[in-house]
Amino acid sequence: MAKYEEKQKVVEDIKQKFQGANGVVLADYRGLTVSQVTNLRVELRQAGVEYRVLKNTMVSRAAQEIGIEGLDEYLKGPTALAFSADPVAPAKILSEFSKKNKKLTIKAGVLEGTVIGPERIKVLSNLPSREILLSQVLSGMQGPLQGMVNVLQGPLRKLGYALEEVRKLKEAQA
Repeated sequence: MAKYEEKQKVVEDIKQKFQGANGVVLADYRGLTVSQVTNLRVELRQAGVEYRVLKNTMVSRAAQEIGIEGLDEYLKGPTALAFSADPVAPAKILSEFSKKNKKLTIKAGVLEGTVIGPERIKVLSNLPSREILLSQVLSGMQGPLQGMVNVLQGPLRKLGYALEEVRKLKEAQA
């Protein structure tokens, strides 16, 4: 009975991680050295990504309990999961790492509750980070606003110039 309760606790923990993450990437880490895995963990941790090696059966059970379908086909062999609130960060870091270390292979991912294949993870990894996307959106919004401010200031400037000319004429007449 105690073993079942331990397993259920692990499943609950995995469910919470899935529900708290916007992006999850599954990877096969076979063949990596301890130092390579350590370097990867450090890089992921710095980006706010949690990297865990979990039993496939526990991951499968947790995914089924929260309604994530289609993950079982990717849960073969050793599997490490990278959980993050930023959907792009784990995909970007693991993709870059796998380019340098061919032994790491990306199996699949879960993007906001939907299972995606390795080819979509690659596309996701090419997106700019959340901060860059937000700054691009803000700068795109700022341009038209700045133009509108300039347009609205135009008549005020002209009025100021006209009043200055009237003042000069009055001074010249006095």
